[in-house]
Amino acid sequence: MLRAVADTHALIWYVFDDPRLSSIANLVFDAAEANDDQVAFSPVSIVEIIYLIEKGRIQPATLSRVMQAIAINSFLVEAEVDAEVALAVQQVPRTQVPDMPDRIIAATALHLGVPLISRDRRISLSAVATVW
Repeated sequence: MLRAVADTHALIWYVFDDPRLSSIANLVFDAAEANDDQVAFSPVSIVEIIYLIEKGRIQPATLSRVMQAIAINSFLVEAEVDAEVALAVQQVPRTQVPDMPDRIIAATALHLGVPLISRDRRISLSAVATVW
């Protein structure tokens, strides 16, 4: 069963066991792993990690560590970015969530009918169900 979609920072913080990941968000990841459920991530998060590395905002090793975690943790699954997700972007108003990667990731959660694990205040104030 799919429990949630993780945004980019939630995925990174989970992989690195970062204290910025809330206890509730951490519970969602841990419960998915313990119960053979899943937490999805958007491939847009991988693109965003590369972008953040290029901008010098996160360490270059972040990409390889996240990719390794994805490879060894079967509960972390890649969600497709397909036409249905693209159309769901319309349900995430640009006025509320102006960043396109965030809109795509939020639309992925909407399309899949699960909450988004995200600390992003703009997303949590939108119509997207969030866990934090």
